[in-house]
Amino acid sequence: SVSPEDVCALLILGAMFGFASYYGDHMVLQKEPAGAVVWGYGEPGAAVTVVLSGAGGLVVMKKTAQVKGPSGTWTTVLDPMDQGGPYALTAGQGSENVTLRDVYFGDVWLCSGQSNMAMTVLQIANASQELAAAARYPYVRIFAAAPARSNVELDDLERIDLPWSIPTAENLGHGNFTYFSAVCWLLGRYLYEALRYPLGLVEAAWGGTPIEAWSSPRALRACGLLGDQQLSGPQTPSVLWNAMIHPLLNMTLRGVAWYQGEANTFLHTDQYNCTFPALIADWRQAFHAGSVGQTELLLPFGFVQLSTYRQQGPADSFARLRWHQTADLGVVPNARMPGTFMAVAMDLGDERSPYGSVHPRDKQNVAHRLQLGARAVAYGEKNVIFQGPYPTRAVLEVTRGLLNITYSQELVWRRRDMRAFEVCCSSPPSPCGWLPAPVVAVESRRVTLALAGCGGLVLALRYAWAEWPCDYQSCVLYNSWGLPAPPFLLDALDAGETPGRSQPAGGREMLLLPGSWFSRGI
Repeated sequence: SVSPEDVCALLILGAMFGFASYYGDHMVLQKEPAGAVVWGYGEPGAAVTVVLSGAGGLVVMKKTAQVKGPSGTWTTVLDPMDQGGPYALTAGQGSENVTLRDVYFGDVWLCSGQSNMAMTVLQIANASQELAAAARYPYVRIFAAAPARSNVELDDLERIDLPWSIPTAENLGHGNFTYFSAVCWLLGRYLYEALRYPLGLVEAAWGGTPIEAWSSPRALRACGLLGDQQLSGPQTPSVLWNAMIHPLLNMTLRGVAWYQGEANTFLHTDQYNCTFPALIADWRQAFHAGSVGQTELLLPFGFVQLSTYRQQGPADSFARLRWHQTADLGVVPNARMPGTFMAVAMDLGDERSPYGSVHPRDKQNVAHRLQLGARAVAYGEKNVIFQGPYPTRAVLEVTRGLLNITYSQELVWRRRDMRAFEVCCSSPPSPCGWLPAPVVAVESRRVTLALAGCGGLVLALRYAWAEWPCDYQSCVLYNSWGLPAPPFLLDALDAGETPGRSQPAGGREMLLLPGSWFSRGI
């Protein structure tokens, strides 16, 4: 028998003719307005004819391409197609033909990251029901690249864990941390329920891997990290970009979902506010170029903000990384991260997870929050609330020792006995002494905090700044749609006599600016 590696080698040598590794029966190709890129291998110089045919063999379109040397590859872009199927896709070179059957057009999403993305449907809450439901979603198709690393950029995948498949209980729950990704599957399933047309899900994930391994040298250079590390195996800079992402660049995509960051709570944590936006920008540019402009330049990019790890974790690296995931601006999309959306997951901790508390089993809420963001940001659905409440202004009542914070949405005060707010009230240049600021009242969009022991000087304010900020679905603040208020770190500056701003009666207006503890030596 011939191994997949041998097939790849023979194809690359031009000794075999066919499609690239990630084209196959049952696949989903990107629908209009983009054109799907199709490529493969052949005899250098030969002409290849690509035919898309529908029911009864009716030819829908025909394309020709020339096999380029020395790579021995051919590429064509199909005309934009409406959603639907099934179609047959045939490539011919001389007397040789290869046909892919049961091909549909819809939206293709790439899912990448580390072990919380790799966790399979078998491992999550209500796994047996979720696996049994697979049969109801034959038009959500799945594909999984095998974990692989390379020291050089590869043009095609070396190994595949799951070729394009119709979902079944077996292939959704193959084993622990193999295939198929629960977050990816549930996101696709929820999107299918909203969109009602085919979805193709591509998994490329590897547990325990830092962002540097998924970043191209170009992206690392942008953050001054090129050649900066002595790491090995799948942690080595760029090795997963080389073997698992670069091969996919010719694929026309609709969006990306990303769940990664735990490995960076102890590696270059405070560079993540550069490495993450740099990865997003770099992947977008690379997928746009690789698909001959078919994948849009502002490719929608969704991600999961880190969940929890240890109940009494003394370090704040999880809190810092959550903040850096937003490029230190607290909410997305923002100026540094346009076209992005985020699922907050700090309230979904699972201390009793058999896979370790860093792997919570509730992936349903994670995927639900992600799909809200996808519908709002990627699909432009109006009136979809996808973010939790966030502070917009603060007024300090010095004489009463109170701080009134106004939020962007109506608030639900879910836990009254928790101290999630803290204020920094020391005088510069000494480091911040963070003191708890108990919630006195929550009404409509306003939270009132007591500043006992703080005097009249508030320099900064933070919320949910802990490795394990709250119990399951029990953070302090939510909106009325059940979305948690995200964590934040804000500098508070006295607005003084700002032009156009009148000071509120009985209080002093504070300007809330995204905080950076570096500036205060925290």
